[in-house]
Amino acid sequence: MSFSNSASFLCLLAFSLLAHTVFGADPLFHFCSTPENFTANGPYEVNLNKLTGYLYYQTPPTGFGQGSIGQYPDQTYGLALCRGDASSSDCKTCVVDAGSEIRKRCPYNKAAIICLPIKVEATPKLYATGEMELGESTKLYGLVQCSRDLSSAVCKKCIDGIIGELPSCCDGKEGGRVVSGSCNFRYEIYPFVNA
Repeated sequence: MSFSNSASFLCLLAFSLLAHTVFGADPLFHFCSTPENFTANGPYEVNLNKLTGYLYYQTPPTGFGQGSIGQYPDQTYGLALCRGDASSSDCKTCVVDAGSEIRKRCPYNKAAIICLPIKVEATPKLYATGEMELGESTKLYGLVQCSRDLSSAVCKKCIDGIIGELPSCCDGKEGGRVVSGSCNFRYEIYPFVNA
């Protein structure tokens, strides 16, 4: 679903858990992606609150959750993605924090994305990491991940697309990240993933 077609949907949470930071840190990224808003205390907000609770229980066991609550025009849609090395406990905490934080940063907005930092434990799941030598004393570390509602072919297209964004955001920089609603990519010259 594209954000331009999400008038009655909410992409509440699409986030990555990034290592070597602590709970309560500012989001690495947030985007209020539509000018359409909802009314406080209305049916849409009731559905949004139910959806946040649903994602809280659905996401942590696998690190990925999605769902929708209600009927048009008050239907909400949400997706939550925890990085592959996140524990269930850290993932659950982050789903709660992301739901709260996105409501502060994009109040009454019907479509939004947030990427929260959190300290995580190593429990490998569906994502890839790697490293390569850039000379005698420098290594490049990288991570890619897709949400688990994508097929491998669509995941590859998503990763190819965000890697294509690197020249415009990160050219010449020693580290960078590109985050979309369904996939993310990060690279640094220091290790940032728990082994």
